[in-house]
This record gives sequence, structure tokens and C-alpha cells, in this order.
Amino acid sequence: MNANQIISMIGRMVMRRLISRGVNAGIDTAFGKGKAPKDMTPEERQQARSAKKTSRQAKRAMRVARRAGRL
Repeated sequence: MNANQIISMIGRMVMRRLISRGVNAGIDTAFGKGKAPKDMTPEERQQARSAKKTSRQAKRAMRVARRAGRL
């Protein structure tokens, strides 16, 4: 492996982490942090659980899309 390949590999690793962090931050911002569970009504708690589940699914979908993009 020559120096150019090593530098490129490190650059890709750093970019992948930065992009992942940015995507996660964007998803968290879009779905919001919400209130504490003790301050919520039962309906709000259910909605918060649903939003958290949707957020997890969106993150998984983004991961799959990034993997598919590499192929």
C-alpha cells in the first residue's frame, strides 16, 4: 500500500463518520427531543414511542441506502 492509498482510506473513514453523525443529528432534529415521560399524557407517551420507533427505522433505512450506494 502506498502513501496515497493510506491517505485516501483515512479520508474515507473520516468522511463516513462525519456524514453518519450529520444524518443522525438531522433525524434527531426533525423528530425533536420531546418532553420528559412523567410530564406527558398517555397519548403523548404513545406518540413519543411511535416517533422514536420511526426515527430508528429512518436511521436503519439511511444505513441501508448508504451501503447500497457503495455497491
